[in-house]
Amino acid sequence: MAGEQSTGTFVRVAGETDELRERFGARIESLVELGEAAAPSLPGAWTPEAGAAPRRTAEVTLSWPLHNFGPSLPNLLATVAGNLWELKPFSGMRLLDLTLPPEFLARYRGPQFGIAGTRRLTAVEGRPLIGTIVKPSVGLSPAATAQRVAEIAAAGIDFVKDDELQADGPHCPFEERLRAVMAVLDRHADRTGMRVMYAINITGDLDEMLRRHEQVAAAGNTCVMVSLNSVGLPALAALRAQCQVAIHGHRNGWGLLGRSPAIGMSFIAWQKLWRLAGIDHVHVNGLRNKFCESDESVIASARECLTPMFPAPHPGCEVMPVFSSGQSALQAPDTYRALGSLDLIHACGGGIMGHPGGIAAGVSSLRQGWEAAVAGIPLDDYARGHLELAQTLAAFGR
Repeated sequence: MAGEQSTGTFVRVAGETDELRERFGARIESLVELGEAAAPSLPGAWTPEAGAAPRRTAEVTLSWPLHNFGPSLPNLLATVAGNLWELKPFSGMRLLDLTLPPEFLARYRGPQFGIAGTRRLTAVEGRPLIGTIVKPSVGLSPAATAQRVAEIAAAGIDFVKDDELQADGPHCPFEERLRAVMAVLDRHADRTGMRVMYAINITGDLDEMLRRHEQVAAAGNTCVMVSLNSVGLPALAALRAQCQVAIHGHRNGWGLLGRSPAIGMSFIAWQKLWRLAGIDHVHVNGLRNKFCESDESVIASARECLTPMFPAPHPGCEVMPVFSSGQSALQAPDTYRALGSLDLIHACGGGIMGHPGGIAAGVSSLRQGWEAAVAGIPLDDYARGHLELAQTLAAFGR
């Protein structure tokens, strides 16, 4: 592992001196054996012959000299998550975590708004941001999208986002959607004094994203959404360098990297790359979600978003975790109890849009759920005096 991703190959070559290896070679900082494995985790690995040493598992910590690749996220990724996954001696490998030196901050900007800036833009303090997703995901025209957003805004929402599937299709072109939605959000702000944060999906080629960002900023909107795995780290960093609004990072495609225990990387490692590149929010899934991720994994991911990446006095690059996927007021108490923080966006699609009392009742039920959570009052008890929460309990069950 150390040799393949620094100075070595399958055989020592001319020029690979001891001095060169000392200066540029990766180091094995620790190796903790975890036990034997009865079979390879993945196909294509060498199988020990009869009587040979058994397969073993271990947790390994490696370090690299920064001067091997410099403070470059793409080249960092090529080093720590490059050809290792294809080597025959390893039948499974997973990147668990990354610790980066502060030198990366001299090149990458990290989040521009983060938690404090997002709260300032939305004027929401002392509670989570309540959010939702425009549904149906695709199929609505710009006018129909704007009408749906108008209903959502009138219901008292803090945050609304495009679905990741809705970007710039011919049925709902980006520019038309931006104009239509901003018209209704501007009227809402004039009427109420509250500016709803709209994470409009600008995902595309880099020139498209930069152009769309300029249009979003000129329209007075405060947020853009990007599908991170679709655009890549260099494109996100280039957007962040010019960005004037908050960047909402969507992790769609994450299961390809994170679902298997035998290959890929942990969310803990993955999100550090994107935080440094410049996102302000990132999805972490949700408790009792519709996907395969455990509640323990979701909370660990959210905690990591709130944990500084670098020691003081350097910026911590904390970002706001976004809880979504099958969410309603039912998850509020357990989310608060496990996370211990109100710094999050609770994005509920069906939990708001599918509420039996309508969208406004869905938003009210979320706020009531979080009021109960912070006060330590069981939802059943709090629901006795709050109709919308009672409807959530009846509709969505436990």
